[in-house]
Amino acid sequence: MSTNFVSPQMERSLESGNMTRIQEFVLLGLSARLGMRDVLFAVFLTLYLLTLLENTVIIYLTCSHSELRKPMYFFLGNLSCLEMCYVSVTMPSLLVGLWIGPFHVSFTACMTQLFFFIVLICTECTLLASMAYDRYVAICRPLHYPLLMRPQVCLGLAMTSWLGGLLVSVVKTSCIASLSYCGPNVLNHFFCDVSPLLNLSCTHVALTELVDFISAVVIFCGSLLVALASYAAIGRTMLRMPSAATRRKALSTCASHLLVVGTFYAVVLFMYSHPSRINSTDLSKVLSVVYTVVTPMCSPVIYCLRNREVHTALQKTLRSRWVSAVRTDLAHSRF
Repeated sequence: MSTNFVSPQMERSLESGNMTRIQEFVLLGLSARLGMRDVLFAVFLTLYLLTLLENTVIIYLTCSHSELRKPMYFFLGNLSCLEMCYVSVTMPSLLVGLWIGPFHVSFTACMTQLFFFIVLICTECTLLASMAYDRYVAICRPLHYPLLMRPQVCLGLAMTSWLGGLLVSVVKTSCIASLSYCGPNVLNHFFCDVSPLLNLSCTHVALTELVDFISAVVIFCGSLLVALASYAAIGRTMLRMPSAATRRKALSTCASHLLVVGTFYAVVLFMYSHPSRINSTDLSKVLSVVYTVVTPMCSPVIYCLRNREVHTALQKTLRSRWVSAVRTDLAHSRF
């Protein structure tokens, strides 16, 4: 009678050999009935095209009009460029899911989408903090504004935002891509996000969650503290202003940015400021729609709604386009 003895090390080896690393994921998309999906597809496609149009107009105006070549509009142009990329990373997969239902995405494509998503969301956090600092200098230290916000400083802040987002994304994506995914491979989301991927990993994710937590503290909480400190100083300065008209003027230059910052950070910090996995997938998807679709669409409107300089530049552009179109029509009519 023979006895077969298998050591714990051999068992782990056999188990790891039986685990096949999955090569693709299935994105479930937004859960909705078939008829409802058609309506949502039309709505989100319209929002996507509107977002691209709005941000393209902002970039064109800030680049083509000399009166908008100021630090505030330099950062606004960067933000518009970022949000065009941002919405273009997540919206196509959302639209595909609404058009055809659950669909397959390769492991490489999923990690690529995750990489660009993290780059852009981290860059937006630090860019919004830079814009808050710009408003702080403009209101609290107006005499030093030309020196403190000279073009070299503005360019340095923008480049730091982009490079910081790139660095964080390289680290986080590398950690997530190095995990083992041995099934199931269904992502209950409309794009490849951090939390759904961690939920599918069949190995320990403590180190990856620690990296996620540290990056949240450094990027999200750090940039939020800069924004809060800037607006706290702005609030103190406004209270010392002698006239109500001066206070209203100062508030009008900050209100739009404060609204965008409040919406963005409230949603993102709720989603990513802790390492634990989010269990409510429906709530997760709803909040993801807010900061990946709604915020990029609303930001240009919020920033330009009460901005006279942008209104003037837009009117000049439309007037010049109209005049040139009339001249073209007249020239053709002569022949």
